[in-house]
Amino acid sequence: MTAPALPAHLRPAGCPRAPAEEYDTALLDLDGVVYAGPEAVPHAVDALNRAGRAGMRLAYVTNNASRTPADVAGHLTRLGVPTCADDVVTSAQAAARLIAEQVPAGSAVLVVGGRGLDEALREHGLRPVGSLADGPAAVVQGFDPGVGWPQLAEASYAVAAGLPWIASNTDLSLPTERGRAPGNGALVGVVRAATGARPQVAGKPMPVMHRESMLRTAARRPLVVGDRLDTDIAGAVNGGVDSLLVLTGVTTARQLLAAAPGERPTYVAADLRGLLAPQSEVTAGDDAFHCRGWLARTADGLLLLEGHGPDPVDALRALCAAAWTARDRTGEIPALDPAAAAAEVLLRTP
Repeated sequence: MTAPALPAHLRPAGCPRAPAEEYDTALLDLDGVVYAGPEAVPHAVDALNRAGRAGMRLAYVTNNASRTPADVAGHLTRLGVPTCADDVVTSAQAAARLIAEQVPAGSAVLVVGGRGLDEALREHGLRPVGSLADGPAAVVQGFDPGVGWPQLAEASYAVAAGLPWIASNTDLSLPTERGRAPGNGALVGVVRAATGARPQVAGKPMPVMHRESMLRTAARRPLVVGDRLDTDIAGAVNGGVDSLLVLTGVTTARQLLAAAPGERPTYVAADLRGLLAPQSEVTAGDDAFHCRGWLARTADGLLLLEGHGPDPVDALRALCAAAWTARDRTGEIPALDPAAAAAEVLLRTP
């Protein structure tokens, strides 16, 4: 007898066809998914070009507000993925639309960030300025490597004066070629500490960013692809669309096992090659969870892994099913059994 499929919120889903054939549009995060700093993530360029040839539209949705869509498109094109500016959606664009809905047309907006915010504001007929003395109607804050104390202080003065404060995103860290660096969320935290205020947030995982992505891509059946549970995957859950987590960026396998229901991806893959192959089904039976030769279960508060299969990510899918089910039933996150030799497969997963 075939084992029954698990409810979607308790396990990574299976997909009998390659996601590039199943979904019309990939809404791809960039940092940690397509590139890290100036360099492409391994396998990303080939996988994206093959997905495009399979008929999937590639759209890039980033919380990084520092660059313009044209800058991002140029970077991708140089890496070997031909891209135009219309294929890029940024949190700066989402933030600018949110501001334009709250202030009079033509208003000045105090910018703490870079050219990406400036261009997005001008697209909506707003005027970027750099000082509270310029009479802004709102404050917008987004990541830029040139942001320093003078800009953060100016934002603090404006926020303390009662101006609406919009953050492009609140990601605490940003992956670079050298490792993790402080992201916009860390800089937003400085202004919060100085003022006690909280910003409106435009970027992932907020619905504002999902709305911006859908407006700009006209996707009918999108697949969100990202490396972060708290932004990419949570944003997909908030938007009611499917998602693919890749393990090339911020999220580790252990963090995935501990994911809360609102941050669980539909699919899991080692990297962007996951767009090109069917996703293995996880089934339940005999108090265990099975995925292509792997068996995962919980016992005495421990997460156990047995068996062997051709793909170590299948082991991770089975472990997710066991861990998520145990968390939902007991409210506790099971610990990975260190004595299980097969668990070394998981620990070697990026």
